[in-house]
Amino acid sequence: MEVNRTVRPNIWPRRQTTNSFLKSILIFTILISFTVLLVGGYWIFKEMAPRPKEVRSESGQVLMTKETIVGGQAVFQKYGLMDYGTVLGHGSYMGPDYTAEALKVYTEGMQDYKAKERYNKPFADLTDDEKSIIREQVIKEMRKNRYNPVTDVLVLTDAQVYGLEKVRDYYRDVFTNGDGWGLKKGLIKESDMPKADRAWVANGDQIRQIADFFFWTAWLSSTPRLGDEITYTNNWPYYEDAGNTMSFSAVWWSGASVTILILFIGIILYVFHRYQLSMQEAYAEGKFPTIDLRRHPLTPSQVKAGKYFVIVSALFFVQTMFGALLAHYYTEPDSFFGIKWIHDVLPFNIAKGYHLQLAIFWIATAWLGMGIFIAPLVGGQEPKKQGLLVDLLFWALVVLVAGSMIGQWLGVNGYLGNEWFLFGHQGWEYIELGRIWQIILVVGMLLWLFIVFRGVKRELKRESDKGGLIHLLFYSAIAVPFFYIFAFFMKPDTNFTMADFWRWWIIHLWVEGIFEVFAVVVIGFLLVQLRLVTKHSTVRALYFQFTILLGSGVIGIGHHYYYNGSPEVWIALGAVFSALEVIPLTLLILEAYEQYKMMRDGGVNFPYKAAFWFLISTAIWNLVGAGVFGFLINLPAVSYFEHGQFLTPAHGHAAMMGVYGMFAIAVLLYSLRNIVKPEAWNDKWLKFSCWMLNIGLAGMVVITLLPVGILQMKEAFTRGYWASRSSSFLQQDIVQNLLLLRAVPDTIFLSGVVALLVFAIKAMFHLRKPTHSEGEELPVANLAEEE
Repeated sequence: MEVNRTVRPNIWPRRQTTNSFLKSILIFTILISFTVLLVGGYWIFKEMAPRPKEVRSESGQVLMTKETIVGGQAVFQKYGLMDYGTVLGHGSYMGPDYTAEALKVYTEGMQDYKAKERYNKPFADLTDDEKSIIREQVIKEMRKNRYNPVTDVLVLTDAQVYGLEKVRDYYRDVFTNGDGWGLKKGLIKESDMPKADRAWVANGDQIRQIADFFFWTAWLSSTPRLGDEITYTNNWPYYEDAGNTMSFSAVWWSGASVTILILFIGIILYVFHRYQLSMQEAYAEGKFPTIDLRRHPLTPSQVKAGKYFVIVSALFFVQTMFGALLAHYYTEPDSFFGIKWIHDVLPFNIAKGYHLQLAIFWIATAWLGMGIFIAPLVGGQEPKKQGLLVDLLFWALVVLVAGSMIGQWLGVNGYLGNEWFLFGHQGWEYIELGRIWQIILVVGMLLWLFIVFRGVKRELKRESDKGGLIHLLFYSAIAVPFFYIFAFFMKPDTNFTMADFWRWWIIHLWVEGIFEVFAVVVIGFLLVQLRLVTKHSTVRALYFQFTILLGSGVIGIGHHYYYNGSPEVWIALGAVFSALEVIPLTLLILEAYEQYKMMRDGGVNFPYKAAFWFLISTAIWNLVGAGVFGFLINLPAVSYFEHGQFLTPAHGHAAMMGVYGMFAIAVLLYSLRNIVKPEAWNDKWLKFSCWMLNIGLAGMVVITLLPVGILQMKEAFTRGYWASRSSSFLQQDIVQNLLLLRAVPDTIFLSGVVALLVFAIKAMFHLRKPTHSEGEELPVANLAEEE
């Protein structure tokens, strides 16, 4: 009797073909994306506003030189003013936008000059008809580019020279007597630098230099490019008296980006579901794998990684306290509940620099600690002297954090002289670290990469597919230190527009791109290692996610270049590709739901519930914070009025803390769960922390940042951008009340931080002892060959 048997088809060749195809698509996407970005960067270099060798009056008098403009930019950076106000819309939000403010003073100076010349009285005393005539004259005169590229000389009319002098007088008063808001008196001395021994520092009057730099940004924002009808900043900031109104490109590409987004959502969702490009569960229904932490292998270096996570929690607490201080300064700008010395020691610009750098430090340290923890799990053994290297890296990070914070304080307060750039505050928001501290950071990341490589190299050799899961994990680890090297492309004498191009490589590509790639790989690896998803489906899903993540995110960096002096083409590129960034963030919600189902299927005995709570939080904030709020402000028509206002930190807080912060806590808890004795673990503390952090973060965004941002945008639309960034706007009763209300969600958030810190400290007293020594084989799954 013949038995009819069902033969299982051999799908291995098909799997290899699928992965090879996805791999090829990913490589092609990366090459095209970075080619566009680099070509666009070269275009920025060729088209950016000139810094003339000389700026002269019509009579031939030299008014300023390239050296004084560069020197003024150096003064702006030396005193950390990008962490107080903004230039060309980039920086912090307590102070004014110096470009918009200088443009207003410059324009009003020209109007007064023209009014006195024609009517023999100030502009304010003219009739409405007379004012209209003068406005038209001033706009016509301002919007003629008198720069000669052959001689490298810019000529200013007499009215423009008068406007320049008004700008100089205005900032001499501001930096001598304070700005009546958060800038303390006498911050900048007329000349407190020793004889210049750096090419970017001009000798002489620092206040005059910084005023000239601000004037230069006002000039380029109101002057059309040679042979064009649009200014170097694409007509930003909005100020009708200077002729700056929104360009057609901003309107058209806002609509086009939404249209293209809708199209690609349909295409990508079809491909995603048609070819089942999600991670597939590795267990049958009702057969959730048993996870016994008491038998989980543990090595000495993994135990030593525990101290990284205590430091992470401590830095998170300190960073949050600085955030609370900054929020308080918006309602009491010159003291802390009447305590003046706190403001004298930690003014807004220093506190803001600390707040940003500590965020990067604690988030990055959590990810580094997690990399140290998983290395033996991947490699199957602990390399000799691995624990020593882990200790060495830890103390290097301690030196980096302490040294850089001391250096920043000394640099901003003028105690480092011309060495401020090397040891103090480098002057760029998010890249405050002096050059020496940057070098130490890169060395530390390279040491971390070496530690990870030593841990995984055996399995790297065993994995035949060079694009397999372990290789993807290692490639993403390599990218972490590699992409930070672009921070070294900026110097104080680099043209502000070009420096901003490279600065966003760090903020957008390194922080938002490479770390996100690393995060996605790590999540995939951990789910496979826990036997929750199949390796093949995970690798396939990662290739698909990376393609749309990098395909949209790399060129999507262009939304930072709309109005910083870059060519108009970036409005098109940035609008379309930054809109598409919403798609991969949306797909991560589907992944989060799958993770929730895994946690639910694990029942009461699933040991990683706390880590999964924060993973799910990460996905939600990815959609809301990075996706929804990011999409809102990245539309060129919105950005034109909003650029550098409170809607930006609404997006920034929701994305930075909500995505990268929540994920850092998730990997912290996953790692701690394996090195802390199971009987000492208490999820109640962590559930409280998770709820408080999410509620507090949502509160500070919804209650304060979002409504203030909407009011600010309306103010810009009604009165001009300069008005929305003035201290008088922030001092309105409705704005002050919204800022005061933020104390409630901030307190809720802080309680979650404290709960996490207390938990991490207590956990250090209940660490498991290593089960395996250096060089000993670990009984872990062989992921290199598993299918």
